[in-house]
Amino acid sequence: MDLDHLKRRIAHQARELGFQQMGVADPDLNLAEQRLHDWLAAGRHAGMDWMAAHGNKRSRPTELEPDTVRVLSFRMDYLPPDTQPVKVLRQKDKAYVSRYALGRDYHKVIRKRLARLADWIRQEVSGTRLARAFVDSAPVMEKPLAEKAGLGWQGKHTLLLNRDAGSWFFLGELYTDLPLPVDTPGEDHCGKCSACMTVCPTDAIVAPYQLDARRCISYLTIEHDGAIPEDLRPGIGNRVFGCDDCQLMCPWNRFASHSGETDFRPRHGLEDRELVELFEWNEATFLERTAGSPIRRAGFQRWRRNLAVGLGNGPASPVALAALQAARQDPSELVREHVEWALRRLRNKTSM
Repeated sequence: MDLDHLKRRIAHQARELGFQQMGVADPDLNLAEQRLHDWLAAGRHAGMDWMAAHGNKRSRPTELEPDTVRVLSFRMDYLPPDTQPVKVLRQKDKAYVSRYALGRDYHKVIRKRLARLADWIRQEVSGTRLARAFVDSAPVMEKPLAEKAGLGWQGKHTLLLNRDAGSWFFLGELYTDLPLPVDTPGEDHCGKCSACMTVCPTDAIVAPYQLDARRCISYLTIEHDGAIPEDLRPGIGNRVFGCDDCQLMCPWNRFASHSGETDFRPRHGLEDRELVELFEWNEATFLERTAGSPIRRAGFQRWRRNLAVGLGNGPASPVALAALQAARQDPSELVREHVEWALRRLRNKTSM
């Protein structure tokens, strides 16, 4: 079997399925494993206990899939055109939703494409026993694997960066028993730049290449299921689901391309909606308008919690005050606590 030729054919098939790049790595992640252990020991995974729940399967692909010889990493761009993220962030009465979450859930999109690619590999290469797809859905260290496969490097904000595509892309993997030629690992090109660190609204990037999830807006607004610490709420601003500030500031994203994937186009005008409009959704509306969306994972209570924080950080307009006042009897204690905080914030603004 001509493995170089097979690799080119797989890469071509991946492009036909909408991926912009493929790379191949062996499954050795010894260095990344030590960094993971140090991060977990420091408690920087916050409430994401699942990060430590699978022993070494996350950093040792062969323990997750014993026949793994190579890991194929794939990149798919997602940045929608014409969403003007900086403009929305500056309009404090608007709700900022991370650009990756404006359209259809990427897990569904990419998993389906990778499953088709895995089927193609099994049909084309007789004797292939393993071609298993992963999309942020199992204990897989996707960024270190992608770096090792030559798709880029982990920047100081810990996201994967590519010299030609910035960081506005999703990753997916195929574990396989095919001994394909490996690619040269990505090299770090952050240099002396610290833009991502200085722009972080809650100082979550505590040192170069070190992220503390306990302070990260993406964690606090998506994964965290309790009250958001009061000292961090002002820094959240109008970011109601995720945060893109470190990406928006990164110089390498000048080279990012907009995605042509229609699945990643904004739904229900979420790229530019007023906080009050979204806060007035009832649960049925939330469930209807987040069907098939990553936002659904936050759930209605956390969505309302986040919007209350956004309103508290916004202008003290009559409509904002009225919306919060009407929510003081919300059935969720979590929501009520954040509503009261927001009302105090806005009343302080009106009394100044």
